[in-house]
Amino acid sequence: MRFEQLPVSERATRINRGLEEATNRFLRTYDRVLGLAHLGGRKAPYDDEHYEFVGGASDTLRRKVYDKSLRLLWKAEKNAPYLSFKDASEVEKSLVASAEKSLSREESEVRAQLTLPEFKARLDAEYTPRQKQAIVNILTPIGHGEAYAWLVSAELLGSVKSTGARAALTMQVLEEAKHFVVLRELIQAFDVPVPRQSAWEYLFLERVLKADGLEKFFGMNILVEGIALSLFGVLGHLPGLEMLALFHLDEARHTGLPTNYFSEFPMGPWEKHNPRARLARLNMLLPALALIPHLEEDFAELGIDALEFGGSTLRKVAALVEKSGYPLPLPRPLLMGALNELFNLYGRATRTGHHHVDYLAAEVTRDPAQLEVERELFGAA
Repeated sequence: MRFEQLPVSERATRINRGLEEATNRFLRTYDRVLGLAHLGGRKAPYDDEHYEFVGGASDTLRRKVYDKSLRLLWKAEKNAPYLSFKDASEVEKSLVASAEKSLSREESEVRAQLTLPEFKARLDAEYTPRQKQAIVNILTPIGHGEAYAWLVSAELLGSVKSTGARAALTMQVLEEAKHFVVLRELIQAFDVPVPRQSAWEYLFLERVLKADGLEKFFGMNILVEGIALSLFGVLGHLPGLEMLALFHLDEARHTGLPTNYFSEFPMGPWEKHNPRARLARLNMLLPALALIPHLEEDFAELGIDALEFGGSTLRKVAALVEKSGYPLPLPRPLLMGALNELFNLYGRATRTGHHHVDYLAAEVTRDPAQLEVERELFGAA
């Protein structure tokens, strides 16, 4: 596929890579020592080097339990139509009761395409090896993020009130599991090396997992899922990645969950505004900012301006922060203005002839249907 490749400063790339590698070595060593001393360290039982949870893939167990459970998943609307549930699609209503046919037509086509050798051949025909590596490098942080989303949503299940909230979190646990195993298989189909977590991903996701109570909603549903939503929006139109539109729809529901939950169970004033919590929220966000220059070269390979992507994503995340009622240490306009100046400072330092840009006004989601989903979710953001 042809992309309008963007220029990138080789010096900035070397500095970004060197800083990340040094930080990564320090973090891994530091957390390993803490773990051996039983003083903390890494919390997630996740092997990012092999893109697995500790214990391995256990694909046989997945096929026997997870795949079968999805095939046999029953819908209340079909089995108890006298209740208020409206949880079956028109396609599902028309399917026969056979477990093998309980997947929607769209899901069946996606699954079949992913298992065909023709899919890999299509990727080889559409992309150069460097473009394939760039796509994998950009998608893998979200792949690792789905692993943490699985863990975080499972922990949140025990923290929320009401049957409805627990039902919603239960479905998120199921969907995060689906996201992880399906996205992992999609990424591996590109047949290029899959990178382990960078230092910035590691810091970001570990802070989210270690967050207190419902502060995990902020870290996962707003920050991680908000970034994932933007990534699926910017890549979902590319050949072979159409499936990301399905992920995009799931993430839109997940990012809206805190707002819906707190409309019924509001946080108390101290829980919402205390300085320690506000600072911890900003502390969760900061490592994610470092991912923007870290992935700049890969974005540029695909004709995407990393700073425009970062600005577009931060604008949407800020809208979610405001709607859900998680205040940060600085008011939204002041914080967004400071981040835009930071992006421009980086641009002036690394790009020839850089002029001031309002990066937070950028829009990187390409598909009109996905844009409509985002407008409903973010409003005028």
